[in-house]
Amino acid sequence: MLSEVDVFISNYTLVDPDIYQLWVDGHSCKFKWNSTLNRSTPIIENSHHSFLTHLASEAVNILHQRGICQETNAPIELIASDILDHYRTYALLEKLLHTPTKLASEQLAFQIEPQTSQMLIEMYYEFDDVVIRELLGKKLTSKSRKDMDEVSEKTGITLKSCRRQYDNVKRVFKIVEDLPGSLAANIEQHFLLSEDLAKRYAAVVFIACLRFEMNKRKLQFLTFPDLYHCANSMMSSWTYRCIGSEYFDTDLDREFLLELAECRVLLENDKHHKHLVCIKLRPMLLERSYQEIDTNFRSYTRAILGIGCNLHRSRDLRFFFLELVERCIEPWRQVNWTHSDLRNFLSVYTQCALDMDVLRDNELRDAFERYMTVVTCCLLRMYHT
Repeated sequence: MLSEVDVFISNYTLVDPDIYQLWVDGHSCKFKWNSTLNRSTPIIENSHHSFLTHLASEAVNILHQRGICQETNAPIELIASDILDHYRTYALLEKLLHTPTKLASEQLAFQIEPQTSQMLIEMYYEFDDVVIRELLGKKLTSKSRKDMDEVSEKTGITLKSCRRQYDNVKRVFKIVEDLPGSLAANIEQHFLLSEDLAKRYAAVVFIACLRFEMNKRKLQFLTFPDLYHCANSMMSSWTYRCIGSEYFDTDLDREFLLELAECRVLLENDKHHKHLVCIKLRPMLLERSYQEIDTNFRSYTRAILGIGCNLHRSRDLRFFFLELVERCIEPWRQVNWTHSDLRNFLSVYTQCALDMDVLRDNELRDAFERYMTVVTCCLLRMYHT
């Protein structure tokens, strides 16, 4: 009997970005005996697509629909064989991708050009916002990994891709959680990621380390870009301003949080604060909006300051986002504030407080300004109208 054998010999490792993307996205191949051709052909696991007459590979089907046969003038069998060869190579590379520095400089098994190596790493560690949003607020345990089938069903992302993204987050988290200095810089150094992708992972690690509550029903409207925006603001303004081996991007400035608790002095002077705010806001708002702020100013300032004054307690810090939604965003939605109304109010509210004599102490003034910078940033981002 004659046997068909596919042989591929090469010097440099060839990487096709389109095929690699299919592999990264979880469109994985396996062999299935095809009695029609009397040969093994690649087939996608759990494929929901019926492919032509004798091939059942989703990856081949996708490229076929993109017109690869017309572009290359190659028969579909040759395309399938080439894809399968690429998949074998990527499977061998995957272990190295778990430690990108080894792939880039320490291994000798594959001859890969630097720009190709960078592309492999960047694409492998890229993630879908909807998948990562499902992970936020959950512990990175084996049970969470088992829940990836639910995440896959909810997001429409393949199960293999969801598991890859989960494993990547856990891998990054374990390496950098105990490293001093900038989270993003540490991730760039250890995983050779671009600055933008490293910052996105840094936000995920930051939220995980501080164990923010993210799973409550009232928070489900928040997207990963929303939370990324807020986390970046916190890391920029609320962590220690010093550099050294004892300072971590995952630690909030404890002295700042304790000083912030003293800002309750503004509550004792809320009438004066309200007077200043109303004078400045009147020309900016419609009469209805102005009257609403005039009536409810005390409850709004109690909410804003109450959240800040308790952040030195771990439990209150954990529920920071939920508190913003329940105590601030929901009441403003009920009275139909526009985004412009909110921006004007927060800007004037902050500036008028800074102009008051009760904040003449430099440390207290600095703490309040640091707090309101982040709260304003978060509320404006989270306030979906």
